[in-house]
Amino acid sequence: MSDVVPTDGSLEVGLEVADRVRVAFTVEAGTVCAVIGPNGAGKTSLVRALAGLAQATGHARLDGVDLLGLSARDRRIGMVFQGQRLFPHLSALANVAFGPRARGVARPDAEALAQQWLDRFAIGDLAERKPPRLSGGQAQRVAIARALATDPALLLLDEPFSGLDVKVAMALRIELGRHLASYAGVTLLVTHDAIDALTIADQVLVLDAGGVAQVGTPAEVAQRPSTEHVARLVGLNVVRRGEELMAFTPDAVAVALGSRGEPGGSPRLRWRGRVADVAPHGDAVRLLVHAASGGPDLIADVTPAAATDLGLAPGTDVWLSVKATAVRTYPADTGRADTVHP
Repeated sequence: MSDVVPTDGSLEVGLEVADRVRVAFTVEAGTVCAVIGPNGAGKTSLVRALAGLAQATGHARLDGVDLLGLSARDRRIGMVFQGQRLFPHLSALANVAFGPRARGVARPDAEALAQQWLDRFAIGDLAERKPPRLSGGQAQRVAIARALATDPALLLLDEPFSGLDVKVAMALRIELGRHLASYAGVTLLVTHDAIDALTIADQVLVLDAGGVAQVGTPAEVAQRPSTEHVARLVGLNVVRRGEELMAFTPDAVAVALGSRGEPGGSPRLRWRGRVADVAPHGDAVRLLVHAASGGPDLIADVTPAAATDLGLAPGTDVWLSVKATAVRTYPADTGRADTVHP
């Protein structure tokens, strides 16, 4: 880590949380950084530590000021949790005005500011409603407005679209993306959805097993995913061969029944496995195959006719193969951040 302390609004992190999460990364001011990774990777632990809700060692410098030396109240952070966590006894207006009021803003000014934020998210007419009378999408808009009303330098969004109807989530995603495009602070968006990472974010931070596995632009991470979880999010297969990773699309995978023996022909990349799941995927049928002998899980897309002809179902023994011309190869350490030593 550099000893230079940035004072340009950026976030520079080197944290250890509960002996399980060790991360080092930097996010520039005005950047939306999507934080992705499998369950247990450390995503929520990271945002809770930055918000002052979990103990951490190391540093988290926001505009040159180490957040770890401040109370949660003094950190200039706005946070949106899963499930909104609105005050049920307060109106939407009072919920949004709560932050400014807690920072000493006079009630009339705080309520005027809250109304402006509700209007921005097209729910100004719901200002007097309390959370039990709001839909999930309306309540999450209030939660986001509440986080932004304090003019935070760091906005933490912990899966803000989780649990929402698909159409509601898409509409809210568009509204939030439109605002974040002009937001001057740093945004960390924890998500399990590739759509968020590819459409809202400027930067993607991949966590795996409590550490940083990859950092890059959405395009870089999508084209060269360094973990199987990210590969699944963007619809790719990734296989490690020594110090290299190989990526290929599910429709490049040929499927043959294991009972018919190892397939011949030109493909040199072959895996034997057992079908774990079969599900419709657009015009195709998508297979999840657990490879034998501890190999990688792979996904393959076949036509409905092929799925029927081969009798593909969970438990079916299969061979998967892919031509070398369909494989993109790159170094296994692509985009990996340095290890942090708080």
